[in-house]
Amino acid sequence: MFSTRPGGDVRSHLRATAQLSGMSVAEKNELLFQAGINFNDLPAWQKRGSGVYWEDYQRPAVNPNTGGTVSATRRRLKRDLDLPMRDAYDEFILRFVRRP
Repeated sequence: MFSTRPGGDVRSHLRATAQLSGMSVAEKNELLFQAGINFNDLPAWQKRGSGVYWEDYQRPAVNPNTGGTVSATRRRLKRDLDLPMRDAYDEFILRFVRRP
């Protein structure tokens, strides 16, 4: 049988997934608490995930034709460990989907 990790069995992973999918949020929190994990104490990135996306930023530059100081727009990857929740998350995602 295919194994996802040493000593693992796909069937046991499928059973665990099926069991969790039928639980309420309160039951899942209780399960974590029994394992010594308080969900409310976890950092945001462990509860909601993290994001990596391109962001534009302004950088001081010199115009080679005039020698004057200008502002140049550049792009960089941003790592976001504090993603918004609920409606704010929908709006956050729509900014990327609607981007020209």
